[in-house]
Amino acid sequence: MASKKVVLRFGKDISETPIIYHLAKDFDLVFNIIRANVNPNKEGTVVLELSGEQYEEGLAFLESQGVRVQPLAENVTRNEAKCTSCGACTAICPTGALYVERPSMEVGFDSDKCVVCTICLKVCPVNAMEIAS
Repeated sequence: MASKKVVLRFGKDISETPIIYHLAKDFDLVFNIIRANVNPNKEGTVVLELSGEQYEEGLAFLESQGVRVQPLAENVTRNEAKCTSCGACTAICPTGALYVERPSMEVGFDSDKCVVCTICLKVCPVNAMEIAS
């Protein structure tokens, strides 16, 4: 069975629940954690590659636990020619991949921190954030 990449987002109420453990034990899913940012009492974001016969059942379990599941886009990139460094994306980036460089006040992008949640695509007024496959 082919593997699929997904982004899991969850609130502080379940940040200490062993949800990945249950995917493996209860649904016999094989997982590879690509990126993770999980802190007690804060929102968590995990990018997983999942495979297994009970894939759909595992996703249904996650959603029943209050986890938001999104398919993973390939890559988010910043088109520097379009970017006006307004900073709208920096306020909503959950991982700090988009940030304001000081003292120049230009928007910077650290693709290693990006979990491809694509929130920045929705808020960028000049469409400088793009999906690259």
